[in-house]
Amino acid sequence: MNLGEIKRHLLENFDIRYVIRGIIDGSLSSLGVIIGASGGDTSLIITAGVGGGVANGISNVLGALTAERAIVESVRMSQEKALLKEEGYLKSSLAYREALNRTRISGIWDGISTTFGSIIPITPFFLFPKDVAIFLAVVITTTLLFVLGVYIGKLSRENIVISGFKMAVTGLLVALISFIIESML
Repeated sequence: MNLGEIKRHLLENFDIRYVIRGIIDGSLSSLGVIIGASGGDTSLIITAGVGGGVANGISNVLGALTAERAIVESVRMSQEKALLKEEGYLKSSLAYREALNRTRISGIWDGISTTFGSIIPITPFFLFPKDVAIFLAVVITTTLLFVLGVYIGKLSRENIVISGFKMAVTGLLVALISFIIESML
């Protein structure tokens, strides 16, 4: 498969759920890491944030692949049992191969989105002094979460302001808990 085919394949199997989940996960975990490392200098904060974000992205790829694969296998085995077929009979089916492919693509999107989401709270540290950057990281992450909440509210046909507000409050709670932990240690 060449690069163009891979790109086309990824876009054809794009699922916004994994992107939203990844961005939320990456931005919140990175915000926690940033605040937790805020007692150090800026380079430590950036390094901890990037390292945590990359590790979280890889973890989400592995987690999504493992969990989704387990579901695909469980469904396959149930179908084989219902059809009174031997173990592995459906592994050569198109439906099974497509399910595994969707699992791989969702894992990739989840990991990429998590890594991307983790970079967002780190960006102020490249441009501003540490104290300002920490404040901006909280503001940017909370704003991002509000926007994602509005989008989720629109998709689910809920009140978009309440949905956005709930997501923003979650970001503020993560920041508050992280500040409390950082100040205790």
